[in-house]
Amino acid sequence: MGFDVTGKLVAKFDTVQRTETFRTREFVIETTEDIGGRTVNNYIKFQSIQDRTSLVDRFNIGDQIKVHFNIKGTKWEKNGNTNYITNLDAWRIEQTSMQSAPVDMPPPPAYNDLPQGGEADDLPF
Repeated sequence: MGFDVTGKLVAKFDTVQRTETFRTREFVIETTEDIGGRTVNNYIKFQSIQDRTSLVDRFNIGDQIKVHFNIKGTKWEKNGNTNYITNLDAWRIEQTSMQSAPVDMPPPPAYNDLPQGGEADDLPF
């Protein structure tokens, strides 16, 4: 099952070669939510693995992005202690806000500015 969340990219870290055949990269987005009239900031850390470690390269700090991810959980036992680790594995990232349009670009035509056809409209509405 996949999930997605939208937020502002606030940190991206270097790729880490964990073993000879396994590498990861982490990044963080900031989301905000209104809880009882108070704005709360959440910082969510994701990881990307293997060939997906370059996903975040094309985005800059401050960009609004949508992260598609899976939740992965691992049970880890060492010295008689059991620990559980949860990872948010990003598999796709999209930019959600467009750059502002160039100043010299004319606005799109208004509905009333569109050319009118010569034939009568016979639509019932």
